[in-house]
Amino acid sequence: MSESATAQESPIIVVNNLIKQFGRFAALRRVNASFEARRIYAVLGDNGAGKTTLIRILAGLNQPTRGSVCVLGSTDLHSVRAEIGYMAHPSLLYDEMSGIENLRYFARLYGIQDDRRCEQAIEAVRLDPKLPRPVGQYSQGMRQRISLARALVNDPKILFLDEPFSNVDSGSAKEMVKLLVQMRDQGKTIFIITHQAALLEAAADEFIWMETGQITSRTTSLHMAEAR
Repeated sequence: MSESATAQESPIIVVNNLIKQFGRFAALRRVNASFEARRIYAVLGDNGAGKTTLIRILAGLNQPTRGSVCVLGSTDLHSVRAEIGYMAHPSLLYDEMSGIENLRYFARLYGIQDDRRCEQAIEAVRLDPKLPRPVGQYSQGMRQRISLARALVNDPKILFLDEPFSNVDSGSAKEMVKLLVQMRDQGKTIFIITHQAALLEAAADEFIWMETGQITSRTTSLHMAEAR
């Protein structure tokens, strides 16, 4: 087997003995896992299970108390942050600015000066970059799409999405799932925290169930995850 083939088959993320404590509370308890590229991972579990803590650490937004994380072959997550996109549960948008103005602002944080990159990200989520009205006047579905566009503006290899379907109508949510499947098929690796797992039943490659700071099951079907 060639060296390039071996590298291609290596996991995109490897987690070893990951622990995260907030004071005396252990949000993550010795998590060990590896994740392959070009997959959609649905991360499931009750509130407080550790889902958001896990993906924030994988995205380089929080530091673990103990353990290690290797992303794209590096344990220095700062060095690979340009390859990571993150969509938080709150939209974190500037309501007084238009969609394109929001993306321009976040693009500059990545050192991206080309407005066409911002326009392409907005077009990718089926919105019009020329829409002049402020984001504060967007529907919830449109707000979620522009939040997703913001996570895409740096064209990352890995996407971490925290409740992207929250308060979104059924039609808009299904359209977002179609977009995410297209992105996976184009080579992106996507982690989705959701309480609406049924939306991903036909889309996710793997369902990851978390309880009390641990991964308790990983299955290839939602039915198997729910029957764990």
